[in-house]
Amino acid sequence: MIFGAAVAAFPFYWMITTSFKDFGEAAKSPPLLWPTSWHPENWVEAWQYPHTLWANAFANTIFIATLTTVGELTTSVLAGYAFARMRFRGRSILFALLLATLFIPTEATIIPNFVLMSRRYLGWYDTYTAQIVPFLVSVFSIFLLRQFFLAVPQELHDAARIDGAGHLRFLWSVGLPLVRPALVTVSLLTFLNSWNAFLWPLIITSRPEIRPIQVMLVQFTTEGGSRYHLLMAGAAFVILPTLAIYLIAQRYFIEGVARTGIRG
Repeated sequence: MIFGAAVAAFPFYWMITTSFKDFGEAAKSPPLLWPTSWHPENWVEAWQYPHTLWANAFANTIFIATLTTVGELTTSVLAGYAFARMRFRGRSILFALLLATLFIPTEATIIPNFVLMSRRYLGWYDTYTAQIVPFLVSVFSIFLLRQFFLAVPQELHDAARIDGAGHLRFLWSVGLPLVRPALVTVSLLTFLNSWNAFLWPLIITSRPEIRPIQVMLVQFTTEGGSRYHLLMAGAAFVILPTLAIYLIAQRYFIEGVARTGIRG
């Protein structure tokens, strides 16, 4: 277990130590596990690096990730509850079809989605909308919340219906408080996925002023090679906020993972 934890933590250790090396040490082969001299000015240089627009990129990423998280959480709660508690024709078939889409590789949908977002159809290319709307629905999140809603005792649902509560009232007053760990888990996973998005924003945008933070890391790779010490400092800028969010919400996240049996 200790060995596994060390292996998992090594990339983070490598990122932090490399961010304090000079250019020569960062590119040296075989690599140095510890800097011979520390260069904290790398972080300042990375922040001020030309064309990175860090402050603007942070604002874009927070805006995109927040709207994506709120939207996906809303659709997942409503759909998950419907599949768990509501009876309608074709429910099982529709749910099976949704689960089948999980087997479609994300890479297989990039070109169709790009064509759909292009100026010829929706006209959303190079907009915030194109970075948010495709991720407002997640089959995995729907499945996860459905499993939690199924675990809510049927007696509570029956008692609420006898008292005159409809589906929305039961969902808001009883269902959501009981599945709070799942809500935190879905919110955290969605926010992290949106925060870490790289390929889709790189493809669907061209203006630096609307691009998220991950795409800014490309600026450290030029025709002459990569400036690894600055790249690692930039990566630290990206990772540290999400690490803080995880540490704050880890109690609910771990509880949600334990109750659903998610495996990494």
